[in-house]
This record gives sequence, C-alpha cells and structure tokens, in this order.
Amino acid sequence: MPAARSSLSSHATGTKWQTARKACFAATVSVSAFTVFPHGVHAQTLKEALLEAYRTNPTLAAARANQRATDESVPLAKADGRPLSAADTAYTEQILRTGQPVQGTTVPVQTTPARSVSGQASVTVPLYNGGAIRNAIKAAEARVEAGQSDLRATEASVFSRVVAAYWDVIRDSEIVRLNAQNVTTLEVGLQSTSDRYDVGDITRTDVAQSQSRLDSARADLERARAQLVSSKENYVSLVGSTPDDLALPPPLSGLPATPETAVETALTDNADIAAARKVGTAARYDVRSARGAVMPRVSAFANGSYTDFLGSEDQRFIPATTHSAAAGLTISVPLYQGGRPAAAQRQAVARETAAIEQTIAVERDVIAQVRASYASWRSTEAATESLRSAIRAAELSLRGVEAEHSVGNRTILDVLNARQELLGVRVQLVTARRDAYVAAFSLLAATGHADARELGLDVSDSYDPAAHYARVRGSFLDFAFEPQPGPNASRTTGLPAQDAAPVEMSNE
Repeated sequence: MPAARSSLSSHATGTKWQTARKACFAATVSVSAFTVFPHGVHAQTLKEALLEAYRTNPTLAAARANQRATDESVPLAKADGRPLSAADTAYTEQILRTGQPVQGTTVPVQTTPARSVSGQASVTVPLYNGGAIRNAIKAAEARVEAGQSDLRATEASVFSRVVAAYWDVIRDSEIVRLNAQNVTTLEVGLQSTSDRYDVGDITRTDVAQSQSRLDSARADLERARAQLVSSKENYVSLVGSTPDDLALPPPLSGLPATPETAVETALTDNADIAAARKVGTAARYDVRSARGAVMPRVSAFANGSYTDFLGSEDQRFIPATTHSAAAGLTISVPLYQGGRPAAAQRQAVARETAAIEQTIAVERDVIAQVRASYASWRSTEAATESLRSAIRAAELSLRGVEAEHSVGNRTILDVLNARQELLGVRVQLVTARRDAYVAAFSLLAATGHADARELGLDVSDSYDPAAHYARVRGSFLDFAFEPQPGPNASRTTGLPAQDAAPVEMSNE
C-alpha cells in the first residue's frame, strides 16, 4: 500500500507538472516582438508628438526668440543710414546780469534779457559713409539667413530627440512586458520544480537553480521598470505631455539609397552647413564694412532756432524774438584714427578666416554623421531580420529542450538557459527596431529633411521666421515697441510623476 500511494502521488504530481510546464511555455511564446493592445482610446501618433513639441518645446521657443532678436539686426544696421532728427527746448532765467554803459547816459543799461524761451530743430541725412553702412546691412541680412538655417537645425535636433524618446518609451514598455512575463513563467516553473522535489523526482539543486533564475528575473524587471520611468520622464520633458497611449510609427520614406547620395543631399540641404556658409558671407561683408572707416563721410544737414525773451529785453538794443535757419553739407575726411581702422579690418579678416574654417569643420561633421547614420540604419535593419530568425530558432529550441527534459534527457538548467536565451533575443529585437528607426530619422535630419515642413506638420498657425523677418526688416518707427513677453512653452510642473506601467500601443 505505501508503494501504491507513492506511485499514485508521483503520477498526480507528474501530471500537474506537465500541465504547468505547458502553461509556462504557452505564456512564454505568446509575447510578440511588439505586443499590440487594441483599445478604444485614441493613441498619440509620432506626428502628433512632433507637432506638440514644435508648439510647446522650450528649446524651440527660445531659438525662435533668438531668431527674432537676430532679425532686428537689419533695421538696426539700416538706422545708421537714415536721417536723424532732434528738437530741443529750453527756458532760461538769468540770475546775475551786468549792465553796460551807453554813450550819453550815466546809468548802465541791461543788454542781457532776464529770461527767455528757445527751441531748435535739426535734421542730418547721411549721404556717403565709404560703404560701411551698406556692407553692415548686407552682413546683418546674411546673419538673418544663417539664423533661419540654425532654427531649422534646432527643429531637426529637437525632432530627433523626440523620435528617440518616443521609441524609448515603446521599447522600454515592451521590455517591461517581456520581463514581467518571464517572471510569471519562472514563478510557475519554480512551483512545478518544488512539487517535483517534494516527491523526490529532482534534487534541491534544481530548485535552487530555478529560484536563482527567478530572483535574477525579478531584478531585471525592476531595472526595466526604472528605465521605463526614465524614458517616460524624458518624453514629458521634450513633448510636454504624458505618453499614455502611443501608436507604432509608420515606416519612414525619402531615405537615400546610397551613402554617396546621402552626402550629396546633405551638402546641399543640411541646415548646419547652410548656416555656416551664411556666417562666412556675413564675415566677408564685415571686412568691407571695416574698410569704410578710412573713407570720407558726407552728410546733409538743416537746422533752425527760435528764441522769445518774454518781454524781459530792452527793445532799444535787443529784438523781442530771434530766429535763424541754415542748411548745408558736411564732409569729414579721416586723417588719423590711432590705427583703429586697420586693427578693425584685420580683426574682421581673422573672423572671416575662422568662418571659412568653421564651414569646413561643419561639412566634415555632417559627412561623418550622414555616413555613420546610414551605416547604423542599414546594419540595424539587417540585424532586425536576423533577430526575427533568431527568435524562431530560439522558440524551436525551447520547445525541444522542454520536450527532452520531460523524458529526462535535459536538466532544469538547460530549460532555464533556453528560456533566458529566447528572452534575450526578444529584447534585442525590440531594441534593434528602435535603433533602426532612430538611425533612419537621424539620417533624414543629417540630410536636411527633418524640419517641420519637410515632415508635413501643420504649422500654418505657428511662428513663421520668414514672415516675422518680412514684417520687421523695413521697420523705421521709433515707437513700434513690443509688449512685455511671456512664456510660449508649456510647463510640466502640473503633470504627475511617471510610473513603471507599460504604455498601451496600437497600429494606428
């Protein structure tokens, strides 16, 4: 009877273990590389995230404000060539006066009025400044164009960070799911192993191996959750909202076919290169403007004055009012300025040389970035395909190891290793898909095709740098002031702290 009870107990436990093992395996292989959770709530798309960042990101808002400041350099340069007009008014009360004797009298007569009101106005019109003003205006215009290109580059940089943050949340959410599923599977496996140990089917070593692998998986899950929180907070910092539901982005289009094509496109369209070239153009005009300091200056002037002595004058000698007007030309020929013009010209030449070298440096950096992004994109695309094949092989391997273990040809450690290998490959696939997309977008940005309009974002109601420049470039009014500014970017102080719950994903 004891033998019969032992046999019956062993059979029951074995059946229970077989059922648990099948459940473990079914749970393990049920997680795809990107799990899709259908739900009724609209998922935020990558395009919507980019548009929100375009409108509310403080880095972009600050770059636009700096560009508006650069726009004003043109009317400032033009102001030096425009007429200057001024008017002065004065009331004078003589505190001490001395009289002068007049022939035929013995009493001194006051020939200075006791009080007066006077006013004068003048207009000066610059006619010629040796080309200094004209070249200063051209330099300012070139810097505005450089600033607009810098703004495009800033947009592309922020968008690249948003794309990376968007995919980081997707990747880390899936990694948390994979690790959580692995913990569940190992918990079921540990229970099964403990049941088999209770009936003497396996040793304590097998139980210890299962327990060790479970504890390690729990630690991996906690690290994955911490990384997900970090990725969510980075997303909030860039986009300004929480990543509650995200849609898997569609494939990118317009990618170059070869690295040579990518480099050619970048040399033509990259915003950083365009900005560097415009800075060089501005520096060249600065050299010409500096040379104008030794040239003659010609200006026209007109002025007039009026004085009323308010009845305090002696009309025998002084009229009740006086007035005058004059007009003419002023020609100023610099003879010696202490060496300042030559020093300023040499300084401008040195800065032009630096701008030329900086342009070459930017071209080098862009070429390197384009080639590196292209290689990363192609390699991660190839790695993605290899990892999909690796997952199929790992799943087949796990099924085989578990089958062999069920008949005693494999150990618990073999099963645990096979399961860990499958998990590792799945995590690699999630990471590779993220890396491939981010590298592809970085390639678009490096070739100059990742700003708002290139990406098809509806920014018609947002800041337009060209429109703002067109509005202020000809401004000549002294009182056309701007109102007190306020923040344009959104704040995130009211948003809750992010948790480690994986975001829902859809294929919208």
